[in-house]
Amino acid sequence: MANSFRLIKDKIAHRVMFLLTLFSALLALLIGLGLYLRSVPLLKIASIGHLLSSSVWKPFKGEFGFYPFVMGTLWVTAIAIVIALPLCLLSGIYISEYAHPRIKRIIVPFVDLLSGIPPVIFGVWGVLFIVPLIQDHIAPHFVEFSTGYSVLAGGIVLAIMIFPLIINILIEVFATVPIELKDASSSVGATHWQTIKFVLVKKAMPGIIAATVLAISRAFGETIAVMMVCGNFAATPHSVFDAGYPLPALIANNYGEMLSVPLYDSALLFAAFILFTIIFLFNVASRIILARIERRLI
Repeated sequence: MANSFRLIKDKIAHRVMFLLTLFSALLALLIGLGLYLRSVPLLKIASIGHLLSSSVWKPFKGEFGFYPFVMGTLWVTAIAIVIALPLCLLSGIYISEYAHPRIKRIIVPFVDLLSGIPPVIFGVWGVLFIVPLIQDHIAPHFVEFSTGYSVLAGGIVLAIMIFPLIINILIEVFATVPIELKDASSSVGATHWQTIKFVLVKKAMPGIIAATVLAISRAFGETIAVMMVCGNFAATPHSVFDAGYPLPALIANNYGEMLSVPLYDSALLFAAFILFTIIFLFNVASRIILARIERRLI
């Protein structure tokens, strides 16, 4: 009787966990479906292709072109990853392979501290230091004039915000590489750097890609800090010193204030749907690439 009761509890627990897991998986699809349904009024008057390719943003005239906002999002995210990934990769290698345990105990908490700082603090820091740095010292060497409020400023601030995420994941990934592989490399005469380059990094490549994917997903949706330093100008950036207007900033700046304008609510939710779709497709593509890399390494 007791054994039968345990089997029943096991089956109940199994089904409950399955339902919770299924709900977690479906939650993302439900969010996307909800955003799409709220975007339907806008889609009835304009095609998705027109909305994504148009640069005209005149809400009071019912003209909604999302191309500048999509490009602003891509510019800021790309700059952030280009800055953050090499620095975080080298930092992760140093902490994992070169740093003395005493130094490691000091550095890692400071890296973790960055993840606990509110985004608005990063935004204020960007306004006070990064924007003047670009305006007075960097931009004059490349362009005639820049206010400093640019996609470059947004990318730099965003790169610093995703530092702890990438570094912590890389440290964990490097720790999973078997010590026997590194010892075997050293035993045949490879230097420490050669072992890192050809054994550690190669074996940890799936984890490095996974860390990059998570960082990009985080970067796509960051709002407050980027909004404070990007300039929020509805035009397509043509250089890193131009102002940009990422999709999250568009939603945060306008939702709740301009909803009396016809279709404005639908347009902002369509912007959210675009952002959701970009992140979803990027994650699917990265998973496919990650699976192929893992098969090659096996």
